[in-house]
Amino acid sequence: MISRYSRPKMVAIWSEENRYRIWFEIEAHAADAMAEIGMIPKSAAKNIWKKGKFDAKRIDEIEKTTKHDVIAFLTNLAEHIGPDARFMHQGMTSSDVLDTCLSMQLRQASEILLKDIDQLLGALKRRAFETKDFITIGRSHGIHAEPVTFGLKLSGFYAEWERNKKRLLAAREEISTCAISGAVGTFANVDPRVEEYVAKKLGLRPELVSTQIIPRDRHAMFFATLGVIAGSIERITTEIRHLQRTEVLEAEEFFSAGQKGSSAMPHKRNPVLSENLTGLARIVRSAVIPALENIALWHERDISHSSVERIIAPDATITLDFALTRLAEIIENLLVYPENMKANLEKLGGLVFSQRVMLALTQKGIAREDAYKIVQRNAMKVWKEKADFLAILKKDKEIARHLSGKELSALFDLKYHTKNIDRIFKRVFG
Repeated sequence: MISRYSRPKMVAIWSEENRYRIWFEIEAHAADAMAEIGMIPKSAAKNIWKKGKFDAKRIDEIEKTTKHDVIAFLTNLAEHIGPDARFMHQGMTSSDVLDTCLSMQLRQASEILLKDIDQLLGALKRRAFETKDFITIGRSHGIHAEPVTFGLKLSGFYAEWERNKKRLLAAREEISTCAISGAVGTFANVDPRVEEYVAKKLGLRPELVSTQIIPRDRHAMFFATLGVIAGSIERITTEIRHLQRTEVLEAEEFFSAGQKGSSAMPHKRNPVLSENLTGLARIVRSAVIPALENIALWHERDISHSSVERIIAPDATITLDFALTRLAEIIENLLVYPENMKANLEKLGGLVFSQRVMLALTQKGIAREDAYKIVQRNAMKVWKEKADFLAILKKDKEIARHLSGKELSALFDLKYHTKNIDRIFKRVFG
């Protein structure tokens, strides 16, 4: 991923240095286990830890000849370790190293992403309580529906991100497995106790059946989870983009001193950060289909998945890390305009109370379908004439037979629509 959308800690996880360090730890822990059960001399295992060094440039140089990255790595280690290097990788295959390393990297990436989500949850919770009583219009199909509060919107996002956190925790566990089972996964040349030892040392679990590789349904689930999380990012940013429209302007991204909105129009204040995150969400989701297609490999293994993962693993996690951090900052600094919310709420002259009027008529004995027609008939006049809904209703003789003017006025109470907000907040925040 380009540096513009990258943060150093996540980038470091996918660096050559980190990858080779994990490879070395896998090999060295395996050597310890083999020494413990008598497969190799204990002195050799100690020597591997003591003298084991690697040089990324030298590995690249060797790989130009070997055309095999793990062999190049082992060759470079041997240059430092000496004769005892022959005891490394006993009975192991390249996938034992590569797949176990990928599990470690995805787990490391998950830890950062989980912290990012916690930061976002904190921002959403704070702003939700701050705006809990800011009454605004709820919309369906982009059209005014009934009153809600801005805090309620944010509480819904908070609940969704609590679910995303649980999903990511599950995905982290899904990919936290280790494979040290040798060619075609039979343990013919490496003892299963070696796998158990390495897994414990690395904080992983032994893969039940590795077939030479860790089954890719695990990775597909992981990247699918990242895709869902990206979708949740886009849901929030789409809402912000709509609310920042000139005709709406109920909320707005913070516009800092010296910031420019347009090279041509000095007056512009655009939701560029939210638009940016909408685009980055697409990048993260683009990793899902290739990950799903990696599940079906030939027999015990092939490497069609390898090139895919070398791209999607760093790109998806680096992009998502950046996006989550940016989203938390947007929420923290979001400008909210309750006066505009009130003005927008009143634009339809009270039509937002239509359901309550209809229900009141049913309580007076009118069939629901008939009540609907009566209220709709009057509501359409408001759309056409830009009139006051309550005033029109009071003039309707059919309604007057069932509801007095005082009763109708009582139905136009905003507090009626917010009476359960505290109860919803208690559900969400406890």
